[in-house]
Amino acid sequence: MRERVVTLAQWLFLGSVVGVLCGTTSAAFLWLLELATDFRGSHESIVYALPVAGLMLGLVLERFGQPIKAGNNLIIDTIHDDGPEVPLRMAPMVLLGTVVTHLFGGSAGREGTAVQMGASLTDWVSHRLQVSAPVRRQLLAAGVAGGFGSVFGTPIAGAVFGLEFVVLGRLEYRALVPALIASVIGDLTTRALGIEHTHYPASPTVPLTPELLLKWLVFAAAVALVTTAFIELTHFIKARGEKLITSLPLRMALGGLVVVGLWKLVGTSDYLGLGVPTIVRAFSDPSLPVSAFALKLLFTAITIGAGFVGGEVTPLFFVGAALGSVLARALGIPIELGAGVGLAAVFAAASNTPLALSIMAMELLGGGVFPHVAIVCVLAYLFTGHRSIYPSQRLLFGKLGRPIEPSTRIRDL
Repeated sequence: MRERVVTLAQWLFLGSVVGVLCGTTSAAFLWLLELATDFRGSHESIVYALPVAGLMLGLVLERFGQPIKAGNNLIIDTIHDDGPEVPLRMAPMVLLGTVVTHLFGGSAGREGTAVQMGASLTDWVSHRLQVSAPVRRQLLAAGVAGGFGSVFGTPIAGAVFGLEFVVLGRLEYRALVPALIASVIGDLTTRALGIEHTHYPASPTVPLTPELLLKWLVFAAAVALVTTAFIELTHFIKARGEKLITSLPLRMALGGLVVVGLWKLVGTSDYLGLGVPTIVRAFSDPSLPVSAFALKLLFTAITIGAGFVGGEVTPLFFVGAALGSVLARALGIPIELGAGVGLAAVFAAASNTPLALSIMAMELLGGGVFPHVAIVCVLAYLFTGHRSIYPSQRLLFGKLGRPIEPSTRIRDL
């Protein structure tokens, strides 16, 4: 009994420390991101400078960012392999890099930044406190949870994401308590510092029927196709770019030039930055362009593939919500329900985290969405196959149960 009390007290302390760090950095990051987005919105001509921003940011990353260039994959590998300390420089570099990307109009997200800041700061604390290797791995998972939960205002989903995204086929229950504490404390800290998260319309309560289940099957197949297209296109652009243009600054400048060209071609700024207004619009506007999801997918794949800093979650929310709106109209599903399910399912399939994203949808959209989003997330996760935006994710076994060598990386398949 005494041992359990001591362990719980340890996790309460360490989890709270991690949560406060994650919540504070997420609040600062979201505040800076809002400033950058507002400035770009009122000074759209700044987007023309995206190639120059890419060149300058690339020079900084090439000079100082080599140890952290793997991003979220570095965190996954460190948790698995008990690697060297995650460089503390990761936190300020990804924060400033993401803000610059958004300031000049790159299409990127924010979860990657929050996760990497949380993990790098947590690992710094772990090494200063000289905790054991198992405790360090559990704290890293807590740092991931704290970053994710605080940046989106979804503490329960954040905790599950921290346990789920590292290994396909197993939840890292050894980190459950610190991950939950860090995610909840992180969210409370971010809110206490005055950050308000986006409010999405509540999904209607619609009973499941055999006909609706068939529609969700078609829906999930479409989600898997779009998700596969995003993953493959992003990896292709990155791999071909690295092969053809060895200089990171030049790759980023060229990628920025392509984004600017696309921006002028489509004639709207809807696909720059996070795209939150269009995500919200997808829940209610039946006139949302059918091509919106494909254009956001293209803008984001080029931005991330070229090397700009940022995550994929919010752009994939955009892709999913816009795709869900289109599919809902075609299948006769309430548009707000289709947009909500799509929002969660595309990222669930891309990151292989169907449980976390099902919970996240419920936290964001209410309980009415849960049975529908859980079904589509799981089906899309299966249909997408062994692909991921995080190619360092490990597998204990194949998605359909076929034998796989333990701890195989997705990239090795």
